[in-house]
Amino acid sequence: MTDRHVIVGAGPVGRHVAAQLADRGSEVVVVTRSGTDLGIAGVSSVRADARDATALAAAAAGASVLYNCANPGDYTQWEATWPPLAAALLEAARRSGATYAITGNLYPYGPVDVPMTEALPDAATDHKGILRARLWADARAAHDAGEVRAVEVRGSDYMGPGVGANGHISRQLPAARQGKRAWVLGDPDQPHTFTDVQDVARLLIAAAADESAHGRVWNVPSNPPRTQRQALGDVLAAAGFPPVPVSRIPAVVVRLGALGSPMLRELGQLAYQWTRPYVLDDSAARAHFSLEPTPWAEVCARTAQ
Repeated sequence: MTDRHVIVGAGPVGRHVAAQLADRGSEVVVVTRSGTDLGIAGVSSVRADARDATALAAAAAGASVLYNCANPGDYTQWEATWPPLAAALLEAARRSGATYAITGNLYPYGPVDVPMTEALPDAATDHKGILRARLWADARAAHDAGEVRAVEVRGSDYMGPGVGANGHISRQLPAARQGKRAWVLGDPDQPHTFTDVQDVARLLIAAAADESAHGRVWNVPSNPPRTQRQALGDVLAAAGFPPVPVSRIPAVVVRLGALGSPMLRELGQLAYQWTRPYVLDDSAARAHFSLEPTPWAEVCARTAQ
């Protein structure tokens, strides 16, 4: 097996995967639509359309692992963008022989009343969760058929550098630093798991390298749950700012706003994540890989950056 690694996507997870692999001396190639140099020492960039299986297979030739760290830009268009992208990545893994390591999320589990373990069925009721569950099912079927070696890791809402407006906590920071009230989806006092993007990257690399870990999903080691109010206050404190008032966006505002905002419609379908405890059980990954999450104080300091 070579020590060549190909990463599709240059969002926060892709960048952390690239940096961690480069730090250990691996050959790292990042594939993006623009081919822009990421500015990470030891990491090269390739320009390609990730929906083109032939181009991806060429980029992945001789690689030990093909990492799916893609994050389609338009959150409202997943049905159009994800299926061809995932199909191309899976086909590239077939042709190249590289292990296929997927950055997943918790959407496939759907609404739950218990901590989320990997033993739970993928029982999503919203269209995004159903889509992500199907994409993993396709990769799992190819793995079970002996066509690829596939594994998926699932983290909760991201924190850490580079997450920006895509994070429920980090998107509040610009206004909160000015002392303005934070308006959040759902109940600001429900316990919720947050995951550092560097821990997602760390598990993705470890799971790809461990043949005994393939063919299943793994939940990313994450800190004990915090409420939105607590998490935002902790991040502000890490940056030297006082806490701000935190209020729930009224449900009627979300419903009315959804009439004219596709993004609010999407978020409304996932509101269940914020109206009840949303807790990740990561005990399986901790035991199998001997991994622990980044300490919470460090997560908050990294997010405050």
